[in-house]
Amino acid sequence: MPRLTRAENSERIRERLVATAMTLFLRDGFAATSLDAIANEAGYSKGAVYSNFRNKDDLCLAVLDRIHAEQTGRIAEAMGGARTVEERLTAFERWAESNIGDEAWTSLEVEFAFSAGRDPRIRAELSERDRAVRGMVAALVEANAGEFGISLPMPAEDVATALLSLGIGLGVQRALDPSVPVSVLTGTIRIMLGARS
Repeated sequence: MPRLTRAENSERIRERLVATAMTLFLRDGFAATSLDAIANEAGYSKGAVYSNFRNKDDLCLAVLDRIHAEQTGRIAEAMGGARTVEERLTAFERWAESNIGDEAWTSLEVEFAFSAGRDPRIRAELSERDRAVRGMVAALVEANAGEFGISLPMPAEDVATALLSLGIGLGVQRALDPSVPVSVLTGTIRIMLGARS
């Protein structure tokens, strides 16, 4: 087996730290998880953490990036092959039923946003990520509206903001009470898409 380059080894360490931090943050929470615990569980020294991340906040940002990428992949997989608006909404609703309101994920997002959000640098990082997600959702809304000849009731950016706000609020509600239906989200999408050109 060929020996890893320094960059490959560094990337492997970084990936292991992110995976371990994700497990611990989701299980125990952001505040309750120390960098020492992450380093020990990953099999590295605390110095390895600091050589890859400025601090616990930056490590958590990397964890959230991974969670968001995984969830984006799951949505794409769920909706793959859906050819009509209704098929896409049904597939999205299936994803939402399984994921929106996941207690560990929702708790981590909320806890981190409120604790780390007091730091202007982290707030800027979170805002940048939020803008990127809104832009991606807006592009998806616009593409689907164009594909199916749907006239949106407001600009795609506003639709994206409304849907994300509803989805985040729904996630918090479902984390507290899993019986809250996700159909309110897909129902809202149906209403927004109801105005056809």
